[in-house]
Amino acid sequence: MKKLLTLMAAILMALTMKAQSPIILGENHAMLRLEQNKTYLLLPVQEKEENAHIAVLDERNEMVKRLNVRLAVDKVDYYVPLEIKNAQLLDITFHGDRRTTGAVKDFVCWREMKFSNSFDTTNREHFRPLYHHTPLYGWMNDPNGMFYKDGVWHLYYQYNPYGSQWENMTWGHSTSRDLIHWEAQPMAIESDWLGAIFSGSCVTNGNDVVAFYTSAGQHQVQSMAVSKDGGRTFEKFGGNPVLTSDVPDFRDPKAFWNEEAKVWNLILAAGQEMRIYSSKDLKAWKYESSFGKEYGNHGGVWECPDLFKISNKWVLICNINPGGPFGGSATQYFVGDFDGKNFTCESMPKVTKWLDYGKDHYATVSFYNAPDNRRVVLAWMSNWQYANQVPTKQFRSANSIPRDLGIFTHGEETYVSVVPSKEMLAVRGQKIKKPTVSCEIVVDVKGSSEIILSNTKGELVTMRYDAQKQIFTMDRNKSGDVSFSESFPCVTTAPTYGSIHQLRIFIDRCSIEAFDSDGKMAMTNLVFPSDPYDMVKVKGGKATIYQIEH
Repeated sequence: MKKLLTLMAAILMALTMKAQSPIILGENHAMLRLEQNKTYLLLPVQEKEENAHIAVLDERNEMVKRLNVRLAVDKVDYYVPLEIKNAQLLDITFHGDRRTTGAVKDFVCWREMKFSNSFDTTNREHFRPLYHHTPLYGWMNDPNGMFYKDGVWHLYYQYNPYGSQWENMTWGHSTSRDLIHWEAQPMAIESDWLGAIFSGSCVTNGNDVVAFYTSAGQHQVQSMAVSKDGGRTFEKFGGNPVLTSDVPDFRDPKAFWNEEAKVWNLILAAGQEMRIYSSKDLKAWKYESSFGKEYGNHGGVWECPDLFKISNKWVLICNINPGGPFGGSATQYFVGDFDGKNFTCESMPKVTKWLDYGKDHYATVSFYNAPDNRRVVLAWMSNWQYANQVPTKQFRSANSIPRDLGIFTHGEETYVSVVPSKEMLAVRGQKIKKPTVSCEIVVDVKGSSEIILSNTKGELVTMRYDAQKQIFTMDRNKSGDVSFSESFPCVTTAPTYGSIHQLRIFIDRCSIEAFDSDGKMAMTNLVFPSDPYDMVKVKGGKATIYQIEH
């Protein structure tokens, strides 16, 4: 037994070794030499600290990577892996206040850094969703570059692999064959000397996958990269940047083939308007027009546009931050016509339409080339008011469930309908008596109704449908942990554009997504209950609960 324990200890030591002592160069400056026989250096993170700037140097002292990490000063919250292939030296500059952090030589990060050939991504989070897409670790925000090809859905996303707060933007990558179960892939596009990799899109052009993204350096410019292997790896275009401007907020290009105009179109956000371009070859882009002045909500910067046709209507998606109906970020849209050059909105300028009336639905964009002419979208399921503070550490943020968009009319206006994608029915399991951490509750309502989800700790979420006023509300003020942000406790309210006969409510550990089954109302809100909601009370309707298989 003693020999076995000795052997196991030796194996563990071989797998993970503490880093050697740093070279202290000054009050805020240090260097660290790297082992060459290991794959990763595991960096200890303490989220309350300031970012340390790290330059990764090769054997010729050429910089191969630069990143910002909140290196631990006196406490380790979690670790992140830095791949150290071809790297010899880290040049580290700290930016914290020495009067409060103490001497650099005494920082706990030096004792806790470890060399390793592996990184444990086993889930350790109480609030990690079971059937929503999340990154294995680190920070995620906007979905990017989504497309469908050869039976595979590709989802790229804004990703920080070196911490669970926003920083070091790259494109993470996941793939799925059913829109529910996602497989993590290697990072797709990493930063370069033009800047960090902000949001963008992908199109398929023959066998190639072409990505457009914002290079966010001293200024924001648009760049292009091409994949020859179906979107797994990309080679950046030698002529980058392909689009420039003197506007400070100039980002988030969404490209698509316009079959009617027989041209490639691209729409991007420029301040508080959207600019539209055209191209014959995806390389040279011609400015065609702008849209947005005096239209819709202008409470914040316009971001992450999309432009597509549903039935005989064109829809322009415009994500905005701040300015959402309940504070922070949200998704508005416009319905009209597009001739390949100009988008014409059919509503009056002051009319504002929201795609989702919850607090946690942003950066909505659609998959390019979805089968059966479907318009499938995903959103980032958080809000910029508190996204960096939600009570998780190993990862932050999930995507919404997939949704299919359509068109409906109410009165004199045309609206976009939102329903859970059919793939959600494929994972609907058996009927159960009580709610669980991952379930769907279908409520057949008769007039006004009230649905209360609760647990034994007294935490609850109250949803009400007022048939006379034609509104639906969700109250999360007592939903669980609401202490991390003053902006989190709230009641959200949505118009129902007519009567609701059935509600579909999706619960998954830290989220509630409610839909009118006809698609006229959608509401997405995060919740952080200490125990799962295991009780439901319904007045004015009948609930059927289904387990969701994951």
